[in-house]
Amino acid sequence: MTYAMIKLKRAVTLNVQKLLLLSAIFITGYACKEKEPVSVKKDDRPNIVLILADDMGFSDLGCYGGEIQTPALDRLAMNGLRMTQFYNASRCCPTRASLLTGLYPHQSNMGFMQEDCKLPGYGGFIPDNAITIAQLLKTNGYSTAMSGKWHVGNDRDYWPTKKGFERFFGFPHHGGAYFYPFPGDQVIAIGDSIVTPEKDFYSTDAINDYASTFVTEMAQEDTPFFLYLAHVAPHFPLQAREADIAKYRGTYREGFEVIRQKRFERQKKLGILPADYPISPVDPKVPDWDSLTEDEKDDYDLRMAVYAAQIDAMDQGIGRLIHTLEELGELDNTIIVFLSDNGGTREDYSNPEQAAPIGEVGSFGCYKLPWANVSNTPYRMYKHWGYEGGIKTPFIVHYPDMIKNGRFDNQPAHIVDVMATFAELAEAIYPEKFEDTSLTPIEGKSLLPILQGDTRQGHKGLFWEHEGNHAARVGDWKWVSTYPDYKDELYNLSKDPVENHNVAESEPEQLQIIKQQWQGWADRVGVLPWDEVLRAEPNQGRLQIYY
Repeated sequence: MTYAMIKLKRAVTLNVQKLLLLSAIFITGYACKEKEPVSVKKDDRPNIVLILADDMGFSDLGCYGGEIQTPALDRLAMNGLRMTQFYNASRCCPTRASLLTGLYPHQSNMGFMQEDCKLPGYGGFIPDNAITIAQLLKTNGYSTAMSGKWHVGNDRDYWPTKKGFERFFGFPHHGGAYFYPFPGDQVIAIGDSIVTPEKDFYSTDAINDYASTFVTEMAQEDTPFFLYLAHVAPHFPLQAREADIAKYRGTYREGFEVIRQKRFERQKKLGILPADYPISPVDPKVPDWDSLTEDEKDDYDLRMAVYAAQIDAMDQGIGRLIHTLEELGELDNTIIVFLSDNGGTREDYSNPEQAAPIGEVGSFGCYKLPWANVSNTPYRMYKHWGYEGGIKTPFIVHYPDMIKNGRFDNQPAHIVDVMATFAELAEAIYPEKFEDTSLTPIEGKSLLPILQGDTRQGHKGLFWEHEGNHAARVGDWKWVSTYPDYKDELYNLSKDPVENHNVAESEPEQLQIIKQQWQGWADRVGVLPWDEVLRAEPNQGRLQIYY
């Protein structure tokens, strides 16, 4: 069924719904006041819900092989589309900027993070020559709202309400907070106003519940709506409600490699991976489980149980949002997209001011490298680098008006494609100018052919740079080079999808071709040598954690 036929079918359905609703009101003389009014909009373009998880690995969801209970997301996946070759930008700020603008991070002024390095492309906020999905859709008749973590502009001039969102609840800065009081300088805001959370506040619940409230409000208007639901979960610090942690306590005492292998086998049974797909070698930094003391095993089990509880709580709230859409009669005409901003993280921070037991109010901790290695099954490495474990994300699309039954797609795609996809679905032309400012042309290519079950004419190449770490994928060839050594690594993903066999020495011509393509891209989008950025960045000390 073509997109035009789907639109015609939807228009007929909406007209029938309107007639039925008017008949009911005429016969009864009044609408039932006990329930929220059912939305019947004049505009038949789809609603759009974009859900982003934070620091979640490829295999954590149940529908991608994990043991964590995610029935809401599993439902979306089983009745929608799961992509297996979808890429993010390997880190939170760059991914968010790229996702929202349809540009590469450096083009959207997020070549590093939110710090202003006083260098072109490294300013730490979305500039005027890049517009967000919300700005584009708002000017094309959509209601817009955001709930969650912003992280693409600290100053109030760059908060969500200045970037196209009519409604906002969440963390305007960097998030990383669950129970109140928050660690560090995190604040929570409604609109442009900073607010103090009430007792028993838990950010995952609040972010989800505000999302449902915003959808309910927007559905009563005569326009389609766009919701950006950007979760903090499961980013550290590890904090979750006691009942959610209890579901998983003891689950992870089987050990790192047992859990990893079980996930790998489930991925094959689900169809995420082919039966002959390999798994990357265990990271040599992962200790042998049997070599750990009982106290060490208990600590690792607790950390992963809290991490799982954070994802579980996120999924519970997404389930409530789905229920809200169903009650409003909007689920079938809403495209829901879910992904993660990067792979699982090996970061291991502590905070002496947050010294409560792991998981509780006032605690601070990470789930550490061994569990991140499990999260990214079957791939290697982590958030921050350009290896598959750092840049590959689960990508779920649920859109009953277009996607029938559950299916998989293995075509490569990138977060820059999300803006282009939503623009096409919303019948919105990406402008050359916005409020008298010339815009950087969009980089993304619509995913609509993939959603329709067709073959897409994809990108000639996909490229990455973050903190001096380089990567490129051109066809099945993948080049990776990491700061500061910059050793060339070349992989043929059709034969070696987990990047286990470096063929740089045996394929020198292919290596030079892909490096030249990366350099051409880097020059075009404004990538600067990382050492130059380091000299300009005001907080150089914290950057050295990876090196």
